Amino acid sequence: MTGGHVSVLLEGAIEALAVRPDGIYVDATFGRGGHSRAILARLGPDGRLLALDRDPAAVAEAKRWDDRRFSIFHAAFSRLGETLAECGIEGVDGVLFDLGVSSPQLDEAERGFSFRFDAPLDMRMDTSRGMTAAEWLNQAPEEEIAHVVRDYGEERFARQVARAVVKARAVAPIQTTRQLAGLVAGAVRTRERGQDPATRTFQAVRIFINRELEEIEAALPQALDHLKQGGRLVVISFHSLEDRMVKQFMRAEAEGERIPPEIPMPAHALRGGRLELLGKAQRASAEECAANPRARSAVMRVARRSAEPGRERPYRGAAWSS
Repeated sequence: MTGGHVSVLLEGAIEALAVRPDGIYVDATFGRGGHSRAILARLGPDGRLLALDRDPAAVAEAKRWDDRRFSIFHAAFSRLGETLAECGIEGVDGVLFDLGVSSPQLDEAERGFSFRFDAPLDMRMDTSRGMTAAEWLNQAPEEEIAHVVRDYGEERFARQVARAVVKARAVAPIQTTRQLAGLVAGAVRTRERGQDPATRTFQAVRIFINRELEEIEAALPQALDHLKQGGRLVVISFHSLEDRMVKQFMRAEAEGERIPPEIPMPAHALRGGRLELLGKAQRASAEECAANPRARSAVMRVARRSAEPGRERPYRGAAWSS
């Protein structure tokens, strides 16, 4: 725990990584360092931990750490492979992703992630680059806004939200979280009990502004490519769209190469799965959820790098063993 931030599924994630004292690990989402601290506690003097984060505030926190085994990089996790190459590292023993927005980002009003505060509509994880939420909302076509709110927020009133935004900005620019939350409240007719009408729209805009799903799609193959045999891939997600991507990626890589059933091929000619799934998806305990409400939506999936592709594999489709 650092700076009031509680890392979700902390113990479970570190256990899943199976940290070796002399291993090389990547914390692809440093945040405020909860997982990194726990990894370092299990590393020996010859171990190494590389951490990435695109949030300048997180990087500033990490740079205060004095540990020769630890290195921090101001980079999105889609640059994981590039970062390892710059360090001259080909293989690692484990990679951890803790996806989504961090508690400090939500709790700092000036970041504009939360409708709990009246603040500028920024929502960028990396405040040093890119378009703010306000800039996008004030120039995007109505159809694009509706698409984002519907697809990334799973909001059934997405078209009404988009129409309200376009109508309001014709009078005056939308600049603050309170403005956007008010517009959404007027457009969303019903909402689940206990959920603010603006929840889904804020989530959708944040995911879009930060290209969060594209980042995941780019980063997971890079993590797998750099895992040593037996290395662990641990991913904690907080949104159904994130978890679906992780689940589909891990399953596809566990299955390996598939061929149409009408094409006969010997099993040894097919590429075997590069991952082995370890257990079922894990969720936080009732005790952790009570202590940290953010943990309620957390899902953790774990996989291990299998033997090199090309090993003989069981019969699948029309393939045969030779």
